[in-house]
Amino acid sequence: MRKLTYLAIIEEGESSYGAYFPDLPGCGTSGDTIEEVCANAKEALELHIYGMEKDNDKLPSPSRKLKTNDEMVTPITIFPDLVKHEMENRRVKTNVTIPLWLKERAEAEGINYSRILEMALLEMLSIKKRNHKMLK
Repeated sequence: MRKLTYLAIIEEGESSYGAYFPDLPGCGTSGDTIEEVCANAKEALELHIYGMEKDNDKLPSPSRKLKTNDEMVTPITIFPDLVKHEMENRRVKTNVTIPLWLKERAEAEGINYSRILEMALLEMLSIKKRNHKMLK
């Protein structure tokens, strides 16, 4: 399984902490405690790398050393393939429009709209359930 580690710089503010990744401009976060900022930095790194890969951007090589003044430097490790799987298999809401009489009848029968729509889309797209990662 692919594993990436980037160095984060953690800075102490007046009432919170901030973290950023010098190798990844635009990737930063904050938190009230060091533990929180580290957890948030991991999530920020996961989403940043996911976005870069989704956009087919080239990932920069992680630095091995960073020169800082008084800031803390901590390695943050992620598993991009797990993040990708989680992001692409998360459930999302979508609106649909159907006739009122059909909605009322389906509700009376206890029909799960999400499941029916999912099954119909899989069938329309000729996707077999057992071969599709999006179904749990």
